Amino acid sequence: MATIRVPPILRPEAGGNRQVETDGATVREVLDGLIGTYPALKERIYTDGQLPEFLNVFVDGTDVRLVDGLDTTVSPTATVILLPAVAGGRY
Repeated sequence: MATIRVPPILRPEAGGNRQVETDGATVREVLDGLIGTYPALKERIYTDGQLPEFLNVFVDGTDVRLVDGLDTTVSPTATVILLPAVAGGRY
């Protein structure tokens, strides 16, 4: 099972879990497994069935946008990191 690391901002919707294990051969399948367990995450992870611009997803350190996006292969021992972009502040 792949391990998904859940950032603090998404943990309330993920039952407070820092990481969750789920099956899947692609990023989409792994994220769908996560959403199957924690449906409240769906609106935070997908926008019209795609990753929103502000959510970066990495598989074993590689940004999935630089590979095959949601079709990026995920091995059973992979670590998937969800990393929301942070913005704001002053110069």
